[in-house]
This record gives sequence, structure tokens and C-alpha cells, in this order.
Amino acid sequence: MRYNISWVNPQQHFITFECIIENVATPELHIQQPAWRPGRYELGNFAKNVRNLRVTDASGNALAFTKTGKDHWVVSAAGAATVHVHYEYYAADLNAGSTFLDDSQLYMNPVNCCMYVPDRMHDEHRLVLDLPADYKIACALPQSAKNELLAESFDRLADSPFIASATLKHQHFVLDGVGFHLWFQGECKPDWPKIISDFFIFVNEQMMMMKTFPAGEYHFFFQILPMRFYHGVEHLDSTVIVLGPSYKLMSDVYHDFLGVSSHELFHAWNIKAIRPAEMYPYDFTKENYSRLGYVCEGVTTYYGDYLLYRSTVYSEAEYWQTFAERMQKHFDNPGRFSLSVADSSFETWLDGYVPGIPGRKTSIYDEGCLLAFVTDILIRKSTNNDCSLDDVMRLLYTEYAQQGKGYTEADYQALVERVAGVSFDNLFKQYFYTAADYTPILTEALEYIGYKLVIFPSARINEHLYGFKTLETAGVTKVAAVYPGSPAELAGLAPQDDVIAVNTMPVKNDLNEWMRYFGKVPLELLVSSGGRTKIVTLEAGKKTFYGQYKTDKSAEITPEQQFARDKWCGKRAGTTF
Repeated sequence: MRYNISWVNPQQHFITFECIIENVATPELHIQQPAWRPGRYELGNFAKNVRNLRVTDASGNALAFTKTGKDHWVVSAAGAATVHVHYEYYAADLNAGSTFLDDSQLYMNPVNCCMYVPDRMHDEHRLVLDLPADYKIACALPQSAKNELLAESFDRLADSPFIASATLKHQHFVLDGVGFHLWFQGECKPDWPKIISDFFIFVNEQMMMMKTFPAGEYHFFFQILPMRFYHGVEHLDSTVIVLGPSYKLMSDVYHDFLGVSSHELFHAWNIKAIRPAEMYPYDFTKENYSRLGYVCEGVTTYYGDYLLYRSTVYSEAEYWQTFAERMQKHFDNPGRFSLSVADSSFETWLDGYVPGIPGRKTSIYDEGCLLAFVTDILIRKSTNNDCSLDDVMRLLYTEYAQQGKGYTEADYQALVERVAGVSFDNLFKQYFYTAADYTPILTEALEYIGYKLVIFPSARINEHLYGFKTLETAGVTKVAAVYPGSPAELAGLAPQDDVIAVNTMPVKNDLNEWMRYFGKVPLELLVSSGGRTKIVTLEAGKKTFYGQYKTDKSAEITPEQQFARDKWCGKRAGTTF
């Protein structure tokens, strides 16, 4: 299958596609557009971006077709040996999983916009790009000719994003025979020596852990935006990462830059090679339901941060600050009492990667990360620090990915138990498969390596005494979350309410200051709710609702704890790098 790709006015964001399908031998031809993309386990509905679809034979004669689903068409081939599918795709969103066109670049995730023939997915797929003369292409696919990209199958094409632009910045390094390419698009000033040094260190740590690399080369594609942004998407031998603002890339954004890059690289093993059985192979026509998000994303989140620390790229303080952010999200989310992390993985197909309705579900990233940490520590504890979650991930790679098969929940638990030498049944039942508060198990795991869980009241009065969080922007104070059973909930405050005044004093991004000023006396909040105003009377609770969570070193540490800590962090515990 060949795709001729061009455009007329890039500022209108429409890409013109001509898909040429040869050797058609059936009276009907089924045309499919992917319903979702790997790396985001929710329906994408990419067909909504298609307009002016028409189908012809090789001579330009129109062929009849019928749309039979949201992203599926049946063409009456009428004896035509070659079928041409013409359409325009609207590419106006710029994120790590989208397709975007303007006068500076063509950035494409083919899984968004390339239609395919379901029963010919294993055919060769070729992209022929009509590009300005000064454009160069950043892509993991081989270029079969100038401005031509070649994929051996649709699966390969769908997992191969590219950027075509005249302003690409590029550097690369080689590690153990694998070439690693770093491409930057957008206004930025990369500090190449620092970036290459840090990447070499954490890439080496990941490769030493996994003993091998799944590809012959790997590409990091960075879209750098002028505004605050954070997003990354993994692919077989590449990743797209979108960050901003440009002017903070080498300062405030650099921690995120390293974190998301390490996370996405670990996906080269975990989810691109090591896949749940339900996603082996991918079915692009419908949901690929799985409850294993706590491995796919949770374990990856854990290792993305942890290996930066273990490799010395992150300092001890940087690692535990990131870990505290994961814990904070867990404890702030009442969904931990509603839906397990396994069930929450299944549910991403329903409402995506947003929290959804208040308190409905947990995060496969945050809860999954915390449980990966716990699993790692408990394996170490049960084996006198001889084995770890590292061994489980290597077994998943050698016994499943390299054998061409996916794994199940039972397989993952069985490997954990095989490495640990003891049953983990209670852990999985109580924490993976049941909605739960992770305080007990986090406390146990941290204690084993000489750390402790520290809980203290939020500095914001509205959070710890009254039980509601706010977002303050442009002079508007909006209720973001309400803790179950808190004074705020009992008084009738709800998410999306706007707080206008406290005890008749107008609130302008200073709610906490006014609440502190009035103290613990009953407070009257003037609130805009559902299009009308009302008075909500609050009385301070007798306990802390939203707290703050962090880790700290135990005041006294035993030799056993010190040994365990040294083994866990690569014999560099207690050192600030």
C-alpha cells in the first residue's frame, strides 16, 4: 500500500492523502482507520478528522462505498485491480500522540491518519511525502528514496512517528552498538554536552538492567513548545515527547525532560516488547481491554524515576521529591477507596486518562508506581536482597516478549512469586485487585530500607481543616475536589463551585489568607453553584482531611536496613549527587 501525502495551505492544517491499494482481487474492499493508538488505551475516534473522502479506480472513475461504522468503509471495487482512496485529514493538535501540520513542519503519527486494509496489514506500506526542498525527515523508518519512508507492515507504520521540517536539531551517540538519536523541533537551545552525558548514563543503566536492547537504534523526538506542556508517547524504537516552555528547557523543565525521557525509553521493553496477552497482537479496530496497566504504566513509571536515581542522574532529594508527588496523588484521590488499580486500567478505555467523575478510579501511573516500588522491596526482603523486580522484568522479556507471546495477570504474579520464593497472593488480592489505602504497605516497604512515611497537615486551611481543594486562576477560585465526609461536603460544597467571598470579604486568589485571618470560627462562603449563588456555612473539622506526604530517613538505621538501602539504590545511599 502506498500513501501519497501533500498539502496546499499548511496554515489550514489539512493534509491530503491518496492511498493506493494494488492487486485488489475481491468485489468488496474493506477500509479501516485505527480507532485508537498504542500508548493511550482509550478510543481516539480519529475518523472525526477526515473530510472529502472519495474512492476511485486507477483511471479516476468513482467507486461506490458505504460507511458501516465510525471508522470503517466498504468499497465496491467493481473489478478494479487498483483502488485509490482520497481524503483530507485535519491536523491541528500538537501533542505527543497527534498529527500536526503548519508552515514550519509536518509531524505525523501514522496511526492517527493512515487508513489501511485489515486483511492486508502484513503488506509493505510506503509513505511518499511531497515536501519543501529544505525539509529533512526525522524517523526510525528507513528511507527507501528521497522523501520516501518504508514500513514492512501496517503495525510497523502505525508505530513510527516522524517529523519533517527545515529546523530540526539533531545529535546522536552510540552505546553498545545501539545508536541513540535526539531530535529537537521548536524554539530551544539544547545544552548538548549536558544532555548527551545525562542520557548516556541513564540509557546505560537501563541497558545493563535488561541485558539487551530491543532495537538496533532508537530515536527521541522532542517537540518544544513556548508554553508549559508535558506529554510523552512510546513507540517500538522511538518516542515523541512534548515539553515547554522553551526558555526553561535547560532549567526548570530539565527535571521533567529527564524523567519523561527515561520513562519512555523503558517502554521500549515494557509494553512495546513485553505486552499483555490482550494486546498481542494489537487490534486497531476496537478496545483492547486489559487490567495490566499497573505493569505497563505503573512499573514503567517506577523504573523511569528509580533508574535515574540508581544511575546518579537524579539526586537522592530529586528522587524522593518525585516519589512524594506520586504518594500525594494517591492520598488526595478518594478513588482509591472505589476502584482497584487493576480495574482502573480496564476503565481507561471508558473515560481515558482524565480522573473522570469525582472519586471513581485510581491512576495506573501513580498507584501502579507505588505498588511496583512495594513489590520490588518485598522481593528484596524475601530473598535477603539477592533478587528484585529487575529479575521479574528480565524474565518477562526473555520468556514472553522474545518468545513472541503476551503475558497475563496470573503470569505476572507467578513470576513475582518465582523470583521472591514466597507467595504474594495477599499483596495482589489486597492491593492490586482491591481498592485500598496504601499506607500500611508503603510504611512497611519504606521501613525495610530505613525510610519512614511522614504525614503532616496541608499548609492550606481550606484543605486540612475543611476538606476542599481549589484552583485559583485569573481571580477565580474554583473548587477542584471535596474530601468525602469533610465539613465542605457536609455543608454542600461541590467541585466546580466558585468561591466568591468569605464572611462578605471578596476572594481574589487569596482564599487561604482570608480563612487564616478569620480563624476557626464558622465561615460563611458566598458560592456560585450551578448558575446561582448560595451561602455555605463551614465549621472546622476535628481531624486533618487533605494532608501532605513525604518520605524521610529514619533517625536510627540498623546495619540490615543500611545494607538493604545500599543494595536497592546501587550502593549510593545517603549521597547527594
